[in-house]
Amino acid sequence: MKFDFLSESDQAYFIHKASTLVEALPYIRQHSGDVVVIKYGGHAMGEPKLSKSFSKDIGLMKEVGMHPVIIHGGGPQIGERLKLKNIKSDFVDGLRVTDKNTVEIVEEVLAKDINKEIVDEINNSGGKAIGLAGNQNNLINANKLKVQIKDSDSNIEKLVDIGFVGHPTNVNNNLIMDHIKKGEIPVIAPLGIDTDNNSYNINADTVAGFIAGTLKASKLLLLTDVAGILDKENKLISSLSLNDAKEIIKKDFIVGGMKPKILTCINAMEKGVIKSTILDGRIPHSLVLELFTEHGIGTQIYS
Repeated sequence: MKFDFLSESDQAYFIHKASTLVEALPYIRQHSGDVVVIKYGGHAMGEPKLSKSFSKDIGLMKEVGMHPVIIHGGGPQIGERLKLKNIKSDFVDGLRVTDKNTVEIVEEVLAKDINKEIVDEINNSGGKAIGLAGNQNNLINANKLKVQIKDSDSNIEKLVDIGFVGHPTNVNNNLIMDHIKKGEIPVIAPLGIDTDNNSYNINADTVAGFIAGTLKASKLLLLTDVAGILDKENKLISSLSLNDAKEIIKKDFIVGGMKPKILTCINAMEKGVIKSTILDGRIPHSLVLELFTEHGIGTQIYS
């Protein structure tokens, strides 16, 4: 009869908690056994409180029978390390021009520093994570990415070589699934390797979408620093069909990094991913809110 001694506000708090658990139950059943690929980056990765809530969410997903696969970014941390070493960064279409020295630093920051931090944090929260680098054990095969840009004077398009920046061509699914079968949570640094053993820096969204597609994941989640896809009046679009998503990327109000994120979702879903969501990683427990509540958050694209 402990409940009788609680104040009304405390009773309301625990009733709300119980209601939340009841609401979550059908979604827990629905997602049990699902492979869910998550791109983790931005504020969610950079702020201690958010990274802790992310780690707890991942642990919960695993406990209820889901199979999360995490691909992490690291742009700001790479920028800081290059700055410390007095190496100037140039960008073409938002991609960092990466020479031999730079790619070695990128590999060090992504595969050694950031990857280990994420793995340790998940493990400290009760999970069982394993760190993987895309350029090791032929996990991610890649080719050099050449960027097509338009000359501002002549208006002629030309291909630009931006160094050791790649795009994925193949993923070793068996390696990822072996870790999942062992009850582990793969945490993957977005690096790739070619047939000449050259390592490449690859955009983390691109890697997440590619892996989701090759694994035929049930869901792709892209954590970002905005609420989701916004319409021309800057209001959140809560859901889109795959066909609508293909149309909206042609609109003028889809700007900055949102267009490539939507394209990543489209490409993954055309390979068999059932649903994709672009969601706000700045919200604590954003994964739980998206997966286990009726309305979810962000913008969901459905097939």
